[in-house]
Amino acid sequence: MLTHFQFKPLYENKQLPGWRFSFYFNKHKFDGIYHQNGKIEWTSAAPNGEDEIKLLEQIHELMLFHVYDQ
Repeated sequence: MLTHFQFKPLYENKQLPGWRFSFYFNKHKFDGIYHQNGKIEWTSAAPNGEDEIKLLEQIHELMLFHVYDQ
C-alpha cells in the first residue's frame, strides 16, 4: 500500500496539465510526473515488476479523484 501521497502542479501556470507526485511504498520514497494523457514518468527509481503495475493503478485512481473529480 502506498502512503503519504502528495502532488502539485508541474508548471507555475496551473492551467497547464501535468503534476509532480511522490509517495512511500515499502519504506522507499518514489517520485514521478503524471502527464495529462495518464503517462507516468518516474523521476526516481521505478518500482519493481508487479509492484509497479499495482502502483500505477493506484496512482491513476488517486489522480483521477484529486485532480479531475473535484
